[in-house]
Amino acid sequence: MAVPGRILAGVLTLDVALGDRAYPILIGESLLSDAGTLGAYLDARDVLLVTNTTVGPLYAEPVMRALQGRRVVDVRLPDGEQHKTLENVSRVLDVLVANRFGRDSIVVALGGGVVGDLAGFSAACYQRGIAFAQLPTTLLSQVDSSVGGKTGVNHPGGKNLIGAFHQPRVVLSDTATLRTLPARELRAGLAEVIKYALVFDSEFLAWLEANLDALLALEPGALAHAIYRSCELKAEVVLRDEHERGDRALLNFGHTFGHAIETATGYTQWLHGEAVGAGMLIAADMSARIGLLKNEDVERVRVLVQRAGLATPPPRIGAERALQYMSVDKKVKAGRIRLVLLEGLGRARFTADYPDGALGATLAAHFG
Repeated sequence: MAVPGRILAGVLTLDVALGDRAYPILIGESLLSDAGTLGAYLDARDVLLVTNTTVGPLYAEPVMRALQGRRVVDVRLPDGEQHKTLENVSRVLDVLVANRFGRDSIVVALGGGVVGDLAGFSAACYQRGIAFAQLPTTLLSQVDSSVGGKTGVNHPGGKNLIGAFHQPRVVLSDTATLRTLPARELRAGLAEVIKYALVFDSEFLAWLEANLDALLALEPGALAHAIYRSCELKAEVVLRDEHERGDRALLNFGHTFGHAIETATGYTQWLHGEAVGAGMLIAADMSARIGLLKNEDVERVRVLVQRAGLATPPPRIGAERALQYMSVDKKVKAGRIRLVLLEGLGRARFTADYPDGALGATLAAHFG
């Protein structure tokens, strides 16, 4: 089970109780420069710090200072979803090999979801698996991609098609990093926060509707609550279904449609959260088309997503092309696309039981 949160010296802590793979999530200010905290959880002698060319100049130095006395090797990757590739995994593995890192080393991901996914997959592959830790610096990674152990990279044929489940040793979410986050990235992160509310928690949805402006204004209390509740909801699902054989698939609400947008545009034009925001609107529309969701609830979803700045219409690539991209999604089974659809606000189902005409009509309405 997920152990209820506690506050230690101003830091919110949530324990993900996965037996011998259990780990804590810490949420608070200035964690990246806290030598005591980093030293306690990153206790390996050899540390590979994986970051990118945007985050590295901002936060690598304080992390390395806090880890004085260790051997810390720094790898900086290009920034952007289009760089989440096997080529860059190979680059990380080359550094691990060249510096003779052993199985008692740790890979530390400092950055957003791309860095976390890529560094975690590299750690899962190196010597059949070494420890890794997540130091997420974007809202999206703090509420979603850093938690749950999904790691991997993209392929030209689809998003996240190559990867592994590899749980982190710790997740340290320094909320101060969000003050250097571009507004567009902050809004993209809100897509995942909204997703949790729509799929699991109508009370959290009402809280988001009341506090969205505070989140956009980076009010510390609102951010800490949103991050904590998002992580709590995700942790509960991961504990029930670590390897995505059942309930965990609900976390993909909006993602199957969103992945089609990202793939069609080469991972260069849309941020992941932006595509998920558009995907949630498409999924809500389809939920209404087959009688699962009331029209007034679709409107409530639309208003919130629009207020978050995530209601950009998808590219007009055509229904057939969109369907082709969705057909290589990992959630396809026996040739049938399984979708996460809303049964109500705060309730969802993962299903392939829908009329073919409904999916075609939905894609035609949104993709042209």
